[in-house]
Amino acid sequence: MKKVIDTVGKYLLESDMLLLVLCVVSTVFGIILIDSATRYEGHTNHVTIQTAALILGVILYVLFSLIDLDMIADKSKILYVLSVLLISTLFIWGVSGNTGNRAWLRFGSIGIQPSEIVKIPYTIIMGKMITTARERRTLNAPLTLLKIVAAFGFLFAFIIISSQDLGSALVYLFIFIVMLFIGGLDLKWIALGVVLTLAMMPVAWEFFLSEGQKARILAPYDPSVDPTGLSVMWQANQSKQAISGGRFFGQGLYNGVMTQSGAVPRQHTDFIFSVAGEELGFAGCFLVILLLLLIIIRVVYVGIKSNSTLGMLVCTGFAAMLTFQMLENIGMCLGLTPVIGLTLPFFSYGGSSIVTVFSAMGIVSGIKMRPKPARFRSY
Repeated sequence: MKKVIDTVGKYLLESDMLLLVLCVVSTVFGIILIDSATRYEGHTNHVTIQTAALILGVILYVLFSLIDLDMIADKSKILYVLSVLLISTLFIWGVSGNTGNRAWLRFGSIGIQPSEIVKIPYTIIMGKMITTARERRTLNAPLTLLKIVAAFGFLFAFIIISSQDLGSALVYLFIFIVMLFIGGLDLKWIALGVVLTLAMMPVAWEFFLSEGQKARILAPYDPSVDPTGLSVMWQANQSKQAISGGRFFGQGLYNGVMTQSGAVPRQHTDFIFSVAGEELGFAGCFLVILLLLLIIIRVVYVGIKSNSTLGMLVCTGFAAMLTFQMLENIGMCLGLTPVIGLTLPFFSYGGSSIVTVFSAMGIVSGIKMRPKPARFRSY
C-alpha cells in the first residue's frame, strides 16, 4: 500500500496538475452551459455523455502522461498509416450527423470524428519529421522540406476528400504552418509558400469548393451574399443577437430568452459561446476566454521548458490547435469568421473533442514529467 501511495504521490508531484485542473474546470463549465443550452428540449443525454467523456478524458490524460513521447514518435510511420486508415473509414461508414459533412462514424447514439482523433498522431508525426530535419540541419533543404510538405498535403487533401470537412482541415493547416515556423523554416520558404498559396487560391476556389462553402466564406465580409440574413448568416446573426442580449452580467443561467427557446441553431456545440454570452454576459465570455488562454499559455510554457526540440514542437502544435479553434469558433459566434463547424475546445458538446484535447494535454503533462537534459538540446 505504501508503494502505491508513494507512486501516486510522485505522479501528482511530477505531472502537470495545474494543466489538468484548468482542463477539468473548463469542461465542467462547458457541461453547465450544455445543460442550459439543451434544457428547452426536455430530458436529454447530452450532459451524461459529456460527463462520461470528461471522466474518460481524465483517464486518458493520466495514461498519455505516462507514455514517453520519444517512444511514440519513433513509430511515426506506423502512426501515419493508422491515421490514413482511420480517416479512410469515412468513405465506407461516414455519416453527416446534421453537419453537412461526412465526418462522423456513428455507433448508435455515439459518434466518433476521426479527424479529431488524428490531430494527436498528426502533431507528433510533424514534430518528429521537423525534429529529425533540425538534428540533421536539413530542414531548409528542398528535398527534406518537400517530404514534410507531402506528408502534410496528402493527409490534408485526404480529410477534405473523405469528409468534406474544410473546418477540421484548416486546423491541420494552421498546426503545420506554426510548427514549421517555430521549427526554424527560412523566410524564403515562407515567402514562396505564401506566393504559391495565393496562386492556387483561384484554382481551389473554382474547382474544389462547393457553392455552399463559398457562400459561408464570403458571407461575413460581403453583405450581398445573404442580404436578408436568413440564409448562410442565420446562425451567426442569431448568435450575435443572443450575445448582445447578455450585456455585462447576462440574463442569468438557465434564463436566457433565446437560449431557453432554442433560437440559436446548434447552441450546445458550435455556438456554445452564445449561451455564455446571453446568460452570463461579458463576464461569462471573459471567463471562457481566460480559461482557454491559461491552458494555451501553460502548454507553451511546458514546451519552452522541455529542453527538447520534439517536446517543444509538439506543445507548439497543440497550442496552435487550441488557438485556431478558439479564435475561429468565437469569431463565427460573433459573425466575424465563416461558420465552418469547429467546436470550442473543452466547452462545446462532443465526446471526440473532449477525448482528443485531454489526450493531447496528457502528452503535454508527460513532456513536463520527462524534461531532457540541456546537453541533449537540438538548438
